Amino acid sequence: MLVGLLYLYSQTPDNSFSIESFYNLKLTVKTQSWLFWLLFIAFAIKMPVFPFHTWQPDTYEQAPTAATMVLSGVMVKMGVFAVIRWLLPVLPAASYSWGDVVMSLAVIGIVYASIIAIRQDDLKRLVAYSSIAHVGVMVVAIFAETKSGMQGVMIQMFSHGINIIGLWIVVELIERQFGTRKLSELGGIAQKAPALSILLVIVALANISLPLTNAFIGEFLMFNGIFTSEVTRYNVVFTVVAALSIILSAVYILNMIRKVFFGSTNQVTEFATDIRMNEKFSLVVIVAIIIFLGIYPQPFFDLTDEFVDSILKQADITHLISKL
Repeated sequence: MLVGLLYLYSQTPDNSFSIESFYNLKLTVKTQSWLFWLLFIAFAIKMPVFPFHTWQPDTYEQAPTAATMVLSGVMVKMGVFAVIRWLLPVLPAASYSWGDVVMSLAVIGIVYASIIAIRQDDLKRLVAYSSIAHVGVMVVAIFAETKSGMQGVMIQMFSHGINIIGLWIVVELIERQFGTRKLSELGGIAQKAPALSILLVIVALANISLPLTNAFIGEFLMFNGIFTSEVTRYNVVFTVVAALSIILSAVYILNMIRKVFFGSTNQVTEFATDIRMNEKFSLVVIVAIIIFLGIYPQPFFDLTDEFVDSILKQADITHLISKL
């Protein structure tokens, strides 16, 4: 990334790191192509996108939960936002030329991460692979280069941050009380901790994009954007494969809810207690945001509308398609 940015700096007439100077550069398609991969690989590791994702599950599993919340709730979105803010407007020709390749990597990662999540017995690793799948859908929607898809990504970055932090809070509360994160060692918690169970179920259902939750708005717009994309000939294929994430996420999330919260208690969970007031408050705030944004997302659209238009205008999609 640093090498790519230094090269872009050297090409600006005023030797400036100003993003406007970068936007005004007129680079050849060949130059844009190798710059694209310098920047994209860096951002792909950050998000992460298959096959640059291998650091994430181990890091999420081993890091303290507070650090994991920052990583998954905030820092992962830096990679997604960098693709929107840098790659599309600065290297529009390369973004169009390599879009199908990137979208293919993303949909592979979506299915791959979702299937692995189904097989996980550790709560942290399950949430980690779930995050990879959700980010993959965002990447496909970005390179679809449509307004609805881009607005979906903007709202989904926020929604995913809220939902994933809610899941991490619940994972931390479970591990702190029972000393384990393994699904096979838990069960029947709903009988002893109804408040925790209700709040977790709402957050978990938001994670699988249930209507009237925040994630439904973002995912609906993203899939609409992918399906109506004019920059790829494979928009229907990408839409269908990416949509598998909804089905697969329902499998691993509902399975997690069943194994952890329902069924009979065991030696580990028979003396479980419900969460304290401050813990309830934290989760109630997250649930309130989930429901509010799922019912009334218009303020978020108003907030991002001008930015999305400016990015797509800078990328100049119609002009590129006619030339390339």
